[in-house]
Amino acid sequence: MLPVLTDHPLLSAMVLILIDMVLWRLLSASGNRWKLAARVGIFGLYSVLLFNEGLNPMQAAPFPDNVPLHLAATALQIGWWLFAARTLTVLIGTVMMQRVGHTGRLLQDLLGAVIFLIAIIAAMAYVLDLPVKGVLATSGAVAIIVGLALQSTLSDVFSGIVLNTTKPYQIDDWIAIDGTEGRVIDIDWRATRMQTSQGAMAVIPNSLAAKAKIINFSRPSDMFGVSISLQVSPHARPNVVIEALERAMQGCRFLLSKPGPSVAVKSASSAGVEYEIKGFVASMDQKRAVCNSLYDLAYRHLQASGIRLLSNVETEPPAAVSRPRALLESSTIFSTLRQEEKETFSQNMTLQTFRAGEMILPGGEVSDHLFIIESGVVSVALSRSGTKFEAGRMGPGEVIGEAGILSDSSVPADFSAKTFCTLYRIEKSYLKPCLDARHDINDAMKALLDFRMHSAEAFTRETPKVAQKRGFLDWLRHRA
Repeated sequence: MLPVLTDHPLLSAMVLILIDMVLWRLLSASGNRWKLAARVGIFGLYSVLLFNEGLNPMQAAPFPDNVPLHLAATALQIGWWLFAARTLTVLIGTVMMQRVGHTGRLLQDLLGAVIFLIAIIAAMAYVLDLPVKGVLATSGAVAIIVGLALQSTLSDVFSGIVLNTTKPYQIDDWIAIDGTEGRVIDIDWRATRMQTSQGAMAVIPNSLAAKAKIINFSRPSDMFGVSISLQVSPHARPNVVIEALERAMQGCRFLLSKPGPSVAVKSASSAGVEYEIKGFVASMDQKRAVCNSLYDLAYRHLQASGIRLLSNVETEPPAAVSRPRALLESSTIFSTLRQEEKETFSQNMTLQTFRAGEMILPGGEVSDHLFIIESGVVSVALSRSGTKFEAGRMGPGEVIGEAGILSDSSVPADFSAKTFCTLYRIEKSYLKPCLDARHDINDAMKALLDFRMHSAEAFTRETPKVAQKRGFLDWLRHRA
């Protein structure tokens, strides 16, 4: 034992308490094991100092004649009980966090409160030599009064215990409680805190959450549901609408194939028919983008089938135009053509059909024509490290083969029919003079080609392998 500790044991015990508090603040959260080891070590040293000085926490202080020393010894003995309660609480909390994670924090807090209550009663009984039975009887009456006053708070506490035991949701789960949707960021003894999609924080009392209808979007963890609804004219044949919407679903490659997406009639009346598309995605972050994509794809495939979305505003029926002319009207590249030019163009477009799985334009082949997709879904495949993978899907109104028209070059992508497809073909011999005369169309097609080439380069770029760090034992094995 160091002389400074033996010469001034009571002062040393107080210093140990201060050292414990300072170390607990200075050590980072990542060093929980070091914090626990320091606290256990300091508590052991604190206990040795007290017992060596003749201070037994199970008995009253042995200095009745020296009032200042008696008070100091009594305070240190009471401090021993509180120090022991805190050390035990931290030890139990560390074990619980390793076994049950963050959801055990509420139980840890309640267990810590019970341990501290026992320590206080023990200090009153052994150190202060108070009649514990009378204190317990008085505290029981006080507890009843406080319990009635804090009935709502206690309801939150016990509801929190139920929620942490049954685990209908956990930290980072996306849930909805009584219509409030958000990501769970904290569950404490009083409330559940959620971050909503608008960035605000919603605080739901545990008593309300325990009684409310809870929807957990994160269970199971590998899929999240998406759905959109569309209304079309009641005069449109349902089978044609459903086929168009099924092609729209197949055009969105982010929808999971198992369980597969589906489309069904949700409601029907004389005012219109409502159709619903349902599917699943692998990540919650994809839901909004996939919903937006499904709306766009549904609009394009319905338009390709000659079906328009229902509107409350009555419009004049469009003049009857051919399908090639309608494609040119909706195209972002050819929409700037004059009416007579569109009419001439439409007369020089040839319809071609492709069965599902049939190759439309292989990668590396220089095309002497331009395709405009009229209906169906086209799959775009690239190769990375010798392995083919699907990089995207195309739908009505999009073009294929612009590289061969602009620069007699090819793209590294394979274009094949995902479903039965119909495409309009424009020969290069007819299209090239138009591009030379109309620079706006030529520039739009060049911008499209540049975007696709950059995207293909990004998709096929190999990710550099991260070298694994070797430990000392691995180094010894390789040296042996």
